[in-house]
Amino acid sequence: MSTIRTPRHRARLALAAAITVAAAFTGPVSQSASTPSDVPSPGAPGLGDPVFPLDGNGGYEVSRYTLDFDWQAPKTPFEASTTIRATATQALSRFDLDFAGNTLHTVTVNGRTAVAERDGDELVVTPKTPLARGRVFTVKVTYTADPTRIRHRDDAIEDYGWIPTPDGTVLYPQPNGAKIIFPSNDHPSRRAPITFRVTTPAGLTAVANGRLTDRTERADGRVRWTYDSEQPVATQLAQLAIGRYTFVDSTGPHGLPVRDVVPDDLVAPTEQYRKLTTEHIAWLEERLGPYPFDRYGVLVGDTDLGVALETQTLSLVPKADLLGDRVSAERNLVHELAHQWTGDSVGIKTWSDLWLSEGHARFYERLYSEAHGGVSFEDTMRTAYASHDQWRHGYGAPAEPTEPNLFKRMRYDGSALVLYALREKVGQETFGRIERAWVTKYRGRTAGTEDYIGLASKVAGQDLDGFLRPWLFGATTPPMPNHPDWVVDPVQG
Repeated sequence: MSTIRTPRHRARLALAAAITVAAAFTGPVSQSASTPSDVPSPGAPGLGDPVFPLDGNGGYEVSRYTLDFDWQAPKTPFEASTTIRATATQALSRFDLDFAGNTLHTVTVNGRTAVAERDGDELVVTPKTPLARGRVFTVKVTYTADPTRIRHRDDAIEDYGWIPTPDGTVLYPQPNGAKIIFPSNDHPSRRAPITFRVTTPAGLTAVANGRLTDRTERADGRVRWTYDSEQPVATQLAQLAIGRYTFVDSTGPHGLPVRDVVPDDLVAPTEQYRKLTTEHIAWLEERLGPYPFDRYGVLVGDTDLGVALETQTLSLVPKADLLGDRVSAERNLVHELAHQWTGDSVGIKTWSDLWLSEGHARFYERLYSEAHGGVSFEDTMRTAYASHDQWRHGYGAPAEPTEPNLFKRMRYDGSALVLYALREKVGQETFGRIERAWVTKYRGRTAGTEDYIGLASKVAGQDLDGFLRPWLFGATTPPMPNHPDWVVDPVQG
């Protein structure tokens, strides 16, 4: 990778830094804040996220993505197009899409050829004529997709993007790898429904978020699969898998359709743990209320992927997670399922709010495991408490991650510890009411740390700001309520 930056790229980084400072006080913004709404101006190249300033784009809101992929074979480039329907939130002279890699062919806006310029991970689009504020417009990008493109992180995520399987691919777009796969507004606060139209060779299956709406066999033997996500999806939670799969259908609580997608030779070996999903859903519904989507399932990944992913309505679970002991398998299954409530249905506003997603999933994973053969939840939290100052020193406080340590231990057990402390502070019954209120009030929406503090205070009938803020932002770990004997280990290094 070249470390040389073009003058324009340096200017974009400077702009991103300015946006980030503003976002610290106002949240994600676009350049329209200081521009008269009737005078066309460029949409912001980023939303000013404190972790990824250039992720997402200002000036428009996406209402639907339509992905057309003409899949050929593993590790083989194929022709693709993405059609984006959006509404301008300011008068736009140009706008950005997040798009990394792939061979670009054409870009049109409302059917007319547009000027498109690559600038790092940004695709800068200038339409033939400016777009008025409130204008609904359609962007179509054609390109050659490369299913070998992967990026790497030195945290729990490791490899992300297109993840190869022996006969196809699965997607791992978290945190910001959707841009490797399709042009988008790639930020967790920006969600839209997705239509997937994928053509495969005979004998292969395509599966994606949501519902299969059509399967058509063509005269040449290829098969076209069409899926509708049904609900808006954050780009980091999009899923598309292609390979030799078997659909295993069952019914969950209240008639919920459950469809597991399993490589043909892994159906029997993974059955004993996959069939526990109905029990897991019922257990989480007792604590968080009704399952928030229209369907669910487990996608078994025939990969060496190190971690699972809560892709919406179809959790990606590596095969190794389902071929070991039951306690470990259930921890992973419950963790990704819990995300459907907290992280998927209730999305995060910024990446600094990731503790709300991963902390909740780890909390319920640990709580379930304790009652089903796993280690004591209290012992796990006591161990996390001892390490908390070290994690704060190395990885930042729970709600203050930086890009390199976004998915380090603090966002998992370290963030579950915050919820454990809150439960100790307000009591189990009040904590349960806070949790159900959280997933109910913000169902289908995005919410952040300040929203959680405010709602917890309201439900508990007491101001919890002074309690939660040191836990979430402080340089040192506060005392644990009801556990005066718990001790934080000294920071090393």
